[in-house]
Amino acid sequence: MNLQDHYTQLWESAEARFAAGDFALDTHLDSPEDTRRGLTLLARPSQAVVNEIQDLLQHLAPVEPDQYYYPPADIHLTVLSIISCYPNFTLDDVQPQAYIDLLEKALKPHSKFNILYAGLTASPSCVLVQGFPKTDELEQLRNSVRQAFRASGLQESIDQRYTIQTAHSTVVRFRKPLTQPALFLQKLQECRHRKFGTSTIHSLELVYHDWYQRESTTQMLATFPLK
Repeated sequence: MNLQDHYTQLWESAEARFAAGDFALDTHLDSPEDTRRGLTLLARPSQAVVNEIQDLLQHLAPVEPDQYYYPPADIHLTVLSIISCYPNFTLDDVQPQAYIDLLEKALKPHSKFNILYAGLTASPSCVLVQGFPKTDELEQLRNSVRQAFRASGLQESIDQRYTIQTAHSTVVRFRKPLTQPALFLQKLQECRHRKFGTSTIHSLELVYHDWYQRESTTQMLATFPLK
């Protein structure tokens, strides 16, 4: 996959909808009854990159303060969704240690890698910071984990929603009708090619979490250092 082409296609499709005032609102975001939970292997951008992203969000938030802007602790890169969020899933439904043991073995041969964060893209429901792996290490790592789970018999739903190939981070979600949609789109267009910096990913995390990866509902299960 050509990542830049993919991100550009996403942006052009979303931009057309935004220009028409067509934003997909998330009706679950503020619901205390949302019981969707899952297991994800993720990475965290460097603090320097997170700081740049927060600077962007401080630029956007005054225009549309009622939207959901990811706090620093929640910004992440999904490596693989091991069990995609579904209602009432709990850790009692699986054996967490079996997942940890499998991941330790699958990740052992893999090395740290760099992600360049540059530019914005979007979907009708959210704004994303584009990530570009500088080598194929992330792709190889994902494939190792896929193969390990497919041979394991453990509960998993890897690639069932879609096959993840990007390295983006979601930073804004739309939860209420926009009051200044044209101005918000203008701000996004102004920041479309903004550079955020490069992160070296030294370790990965296995977490139990809600749909939005909010720190308040996330439980860290294990950390896996990369060589």
